[in-house]
Amino acid sequence: MAVATTAKRMTQTEIISQLADKTGMKKTDAKEFFSALAALATSEVKKNGEFTLPGFGKLVKATRKAREGRNPATGDTIKIPAKTTVKFRLGKAMKDAVGSK
Repeated sequence: MAVATTAKRMTQTEIISQLADKTGMKKTDAKEFFSALAALATSEVKKNGEFTLPGFGKLVKATRKAREGRNPATGDTIKIPAKTTVKFRLGKAMKDAVGSK
């Protein structure tokens, strides 16, 4: 059963603004913090294959195998090459907080 959502998602500017207000930081400092966090997550996933963000979850490097697919426009079979991607695994605390009412 799908749940209808009426609230719109927050923009990056709104998130930074709210966090700056809650923490007493300047908006520019909050934005720099997010940039630094993203850079740290990227380097850790590249180096160690995972990055844990306490309270949220974990970014994990995953390898997808090569496979056959179909071109939806023509129906032709195509080969999709293997590639490395990043998956996000939600942490237990977040699952419990969001899942409970």
